[in-house]
Amino acid sequence: MKTLIVTPTYNERENIGELIRKLFEINPDYHLLVVDDNSPDGTGLLVTTLMDSHPNLHIISREGKLGLGTAYIAGFQFALERDFDIIIQMDADMSHDPNDVPRLINALNESDLVLGSRYCDGVSVVNWPIRRLILSYSANRYTRIVTGLPVKDATGGFKCWRRKVLESLDLENVHSQGYSFQIEMTFRAWLKGFKIKEIPIIFIDRTIGESKMSKSIMYEAVFMVWRLKLWKIFGWNK
Repeated sequence: MKTLIVTPTYNERENIGELIRKLFEINPDYHLLVVDDNSPDGTGLLVTTLMDSHPNLHIISREGKLGLGTAYIAGFQFALERDFDIIIQMDADMSHDPNDVPRLINALNESDLVLGSRYCDGVSVVNWPIRRLILSYSANRYTRIVTGLPVKDATGGFKCWRRKVLESLDLENVHSQGYSFQIEMTFRAWLKGFKIKEIPIIFIDRTIGESKMSKSIMYEAVFMVWRLKLWKIFGWNK
């Protein structure tokens, strides 16, 4: 199965080289697409240099900081245009363990979308302040109660998609970012009737670089869940 891993970047020069090394060490047949938002620290330039020694490494270089959601949509469209069978999304900051990628792919044997979940087997988060952990856990519980989406980690960004799922979704009309984007994409797949499976991962907060989380991203997610509830009631996503 032809597999593409999509990872958005903004100022991840200190992490991206190690991610590339580990992924291709696990399986040199993987393809990795970096969607870089014109990182001031030269992340895109480093990836372009590494492409000389990694034929399955690709990059989309964008003109500015356009957001996580649009970065993933660009990556998904890249995958569909080039006939990839499996599409994985993961963070570039090493908070998602590259060794978990084969586990996500294997779980597709009995599902259409696999979520690397921090909360399906207790709480599996390392190095987060208690306040952020409570916020994240509560946000997922809130999402589940309001929308009915039957997953415990709707805000996580480590996912494995079958091609047919992304083909069925109206990607051009997905405009949310951050947590909200993660919730919306999984919700859309659920409304379409695709089988979703969560498998436990250990999420280790970044040790290098700075988080891209902001209050606006959190507020967007709060309102998005009510919008999704209305979609479910009135069938706007059909």
